[in-house]
Amino acid sequence: MEDHLPEKAKLLEKLRSEGFMVPEFIFVAAEKFENKAFDELEAFLETHRESYKVIARSAHPMEFRFKGGTFDSLETYADTGGIVYARNKIIKLARESKYLSIRRQQVFNQAPEIDVDQMGVIVMPFINGFSVMAKMIGNHWEFGYCRNRNHKVQKDPHITKVPHDRKLVQLSKAIQQSLGFKCEIEYIISTDGEIHVVQAKDISTIETLEEKEQEYSIRLDGIRRIRKRRNYRERPVYVMDNKAFYIKIISACEDFIHDASDNTGCERILDIVKAYEDELESFAMRHHRFAIIGYAIHDTGELYQIASHYLDEYPECQKKLAKALHNNLYKIDIFLAEADTLIARDKFRLNLCSHDAYGIDTVRNPLWSAFWYADRHEEVVKEFKALGFKTDDTIGIDIDPQGQPVIYRH
Repeated sequence: MEDHLPEKAKLLEKLRSEGFMVPEFIFVAAEKFENKAFDELEAFLETHRESYKVIARSAHPMEFRFKGGTFDSLETYADTGGIVYARNKIIKLARESKYLSIRRQQVFNQAPEIDVDQMGVIVMPFINGFSVMAKMIGNHWEFGYCRNRNHKVQKDPHITKVPHDRKLVQLSKAIQQSLGFKCEIEYIISTDGEIHVVQAKDISTIETLEEKEQEYSIRLDGIRRIRKRRNYRERPVYVMDNKAFYIKIISACEDFIHDASDNTGCERILDIVKAYEDELESFAMRHHRFAIIGYAIHDTGELYQIASHYLDEYPECQKKLAKALHNNLYKIDIFLAEADTLIARDKFRLNLCSHDAYGIDTVRNPLWSAFWYADRHEEVVKEFKALGFKTDDTIGIDIDPQGQPVIYRH
């Protein structure tokens, strides 16, 4: 086969050369149609007239840059006129019914501008049977079944992890290994049970939601909620790390001690506390419903005490700082009370009064407390940080059938 073949034809030729059951096919380039150079096509069709029809599959040189199904495949008569008709119909559909899909992909998916008159076709013998699409999602294979038009009673298209023939799993693995990249494979299962490979598409650069969720997700240990209506929610998130806040205060106190002659040093420390409180209020005013991830809320070991008494040798400033930090605890509690979703270690939970637990506001937005066990605290916080969770991210919480929440970062 020639080097200028489009990807669809190249992959089929590679699979056929490596022994996979690919139907005989011929690629007819756009120039062949322009020049009416149909000698090879006619010779191919001469050997495949037994069913009186063939499949003409779209094969534009840039088709691999578009999503599967953008361009059409048509059943047609097994003669030159039928192929010409099918190609013209494929081009017409691209200009009309598929126009919006093509334009949207060019805008949103960076698909290239194309000349549809450069459309080639792959011609294959017609195989009587049904279609199965196979691809690996996450760590498992899924198989999509299309209806069999020859049956009186039709089934809706459906997806399964367990195909009708176990050979499909091994065959799909072998094809993917042979091609060397993640691919979507289309099979036609003939009426005698033979599995024919009719298309393979490189999907290694396509990010699926499930893979993204797996990459940016953390499984926690449990969730507390009274009203159980839905098992998924999305929220903007505030990441609370009061351990880091107190370390920042202590560092500012160190600077103050090293330069006690600076009259503005104490005010700069108090400004850190004020800036933190302003940040909490600003976040709460930007988001109607929100979640909090608590790396460290109140239980920060001795850091609160250390920060409150670090300036004992400077009584005037120490008194102001101790008061500011004490008041800050109330400001944190006030902020926590406005969240409808708390994600923290098992020791922390939202304190539910009757209105919070059963009131009318909880019908649409019940309070959730997702947690991890205390003995996993350092491990979970490290995982959150490694995945880059930060304030103002949008997160999703999905509760599985066992009641375990999985946190996703979008």
